[in-house]
Amino acid sequence: MPTTTPSSVERAAGPALLSAEHIGKYRWTICSLVFFATTVNYLDRAVISLLKPYLETEFKWNAGDYANIEIAFKVAYSLGMVGAGRIIDKLGTKIGYALATFLWSLAAIGHAFVTGTLGFSVARAFLGVTEAGNFPAAIKATAEWFPQRERALATGIFNSGSNVGAIIAPLSVPFIAETLGWQWAFIITGALGFVWLVLWFIYYEVPAKQARLGQAEYAYIHSDAESQADDASDKPRVSWFRLLSFRQTWAFVLGKFLTDPIWWFYLFWLPDFLNKQYGLKGTDVALPVAVVYILSSVGSVGGGWIPLNFIRNGWPAFRARKTSMLLIALCVLPIVFAQQLGQINMWLAVLVIGIAAAAHQAWSANIFTTVSDMFPKRAVASVTGIGGMAGGLGGILLSALVQKRMFVYYESINQLETAYFIMFLICGGAYLLAWGLMHLLAPRMKQIELD
Repeated sequence: MPTTTPSSVERAAGPALLSAEHIGKYRWTICSLVFFATTVNYLDRAVISLLKPYLETEFKWNAGDYANIEIAFKVAYSLGMVGAGRIIDKLGTKIGYALATFLWSLAAIGHAFVTGTLGFSVARAFLGVTEAGNFPAAIKATAEWFPQRERALATGIFNSGSNVGAIIAPLSVPFIAETLGWQWAFIITGALGFVWLVLWFIYYEVPAKQARLGQAEYAYIHSDAESQADDASDKPRVSWFRLLSFRQTWAFVLGKFLTDPIWWFYLFWLPDFLNKQYGLKGTDVALPVAVVYILSSVGSVGGGWIPLNFIRNGWPAFRARKTSMLLIALCVLPIVFAQQLGQINMWLAVLVIGIAAAAHQAWSANIFTTVSDMFPKRAVASVTGIGGMAGGLGGILLSALVQKRMFVYYESINQLETAYFIMFLICGGAYLLAWGLMHLLAPRMKQIELD
């Protein structure tokens, strides 16, 4: 329990009352833990893109082989999302998150012992199905530990862990591969998940059971009307069929379906783009890839700050969220000109791709927060899982119908730059399309009421 158990009056205290007290900052400790987990999650999935040149040489892969291996990851990730949210809602954030991290860390290390292309497909599938637990658990933890006004900022901060993982990967993985061998790159990065598990069990508990949490901060966390009305501990879980009957669910699902594949394209194909377009290999890709993801980190945190600033200026939450997402979608458009700018100077292409990646992460900070805006806490992980599954399916379709066929074809006629140009066109338009569909389905992002 918190240091001093809050009374019902204190739990209902509004922001005005709480602003006169020293609220406390323990919720940001929880945000830091989720940030660390997300960093490890993305580091583990990014390793293979940096090792692609080594693995292509050893296992004689072509673009189609690599696409198939990544499709195996995405299929498993999508299927994992179907159940991950439900499992986490059932087990609770503490145990559910820990179980997911333990299993994906084992999967990451397991790549080191693979001896063939089929084995990599199996290893990637196991990694995909277990890594699916990260975001449902992270969004649920954020809903439990933050009031509505701070959730986009907290989501942006923890979501920037995906960028930090992607930054650490090019700065470490090629070096490890060159000095110790590619197997050790998988082992060392995978082992970081076990470090996180120790910290998680030391510092995490739900607010009502956390002895380190003060009374004022507990009241602040529960200052929203939806926090007072919805207690996940004493109300039944909601079925998938019920959740799928709401337009709000489909707004989130379609938004993820259209935009998640773009981030996966950056994650899995950016090193290859730099290699094929500019001849960068091994450790040469480290700096440009790191720059892209440094910009992404800025975008992730900035994406959470924009709606918070609008809300502080008196805007309703739905208007602040919608306006922020539209501005962010417009920031992606310059990626269409990445290759033309790259003909002038490679770093101009890197900059434009970095801005687009930053915009994606700003978009993610907001689209994830729409779930806790529109759904009670007890349904947050389940809806996040449904949307994550949709994002995975979008990634599968993009890989199977566009990347695999298109990249193999244009590689065969020595015109791979055309395939990348088409992909940049898709990247540029995806977010505006997603924003339009979300606006049609949930124009005011009204929160649903569950019995």
